[in-house]
Amino acid sequence: MIDIVKKSFYNKINFYNGIVMQDVYYVEEVDQAMTLLKPIRLEILRRLDEPRTCDELAEVFQESTQKIYYHVKALQEAGLVDKVADKRIRGTVEGYYQAKARSYWLAPSLVGKVGSLQQSRDQASLRILLQLAEDVIEDTARLGTKSEVGQQVPSLSLSAQIHLANSAQRAAFLQELQTTFQNLAMNYGAAEDADASMNFRLVLMCYPKLESKS
Repeated sequence: MIDIVKKSFYNKINFYNGIVMQDVYYVEEVDQAMTLLKPIRLEILRRLDEPRTCDELAEVFQESTQKIYYHVKALQEAGLVDKVADKRIRGTVEGYYQAKARSYWLAPSLVGKVGSLQQSRDQASLRILLQLAEDVIEDTARLGTKSEVGQQVPSLSLSAQIHLANSAQRAAFLQELQTTFQNLAMNYGAAEDADASMNFRLVLMCYPKLESKS
């Protein structure tokens, strides 16, 4: 019965073709960064990891639909959110929205151009870092269950400590890292007809290493 209801519901939704959620979106424009770096918009993007309506988001945030729509529309106009579907309800059309990517990188060239929003930029990066860490923990727990029942779980982990003495070195490191990461994604990206059971997720994190107090 539930499957029938689901099928009937989704038959009323017009999904757009060709919209694929990216793993990383590189923010290079000041206007985009200014739109992105607001706490509620960062939370909205986190919730839009799958298609949702403004009404659904309003319920989550305990805010008015109009307020949520204002922020979602700003994100859409900045190219950070896609409208992926329409649902017609009693003569009106309700839109489904999804984040452009799972994580966002701010270009080093934006530093100093977003004024007093440096703290917001740091908080944005830390929020994304925390979300990635939570995803890794959740995925690892699920894989542990498979291992317990005898299924093979191939995995790899690497760790290194690096020293970036100034902003120029950080910018150069980020550029080299981005190029390497993109090349790996292009060389080993999954094709549409690939066996999904052989897909792997590559996550890379970099953050200041704080010395523990003795």
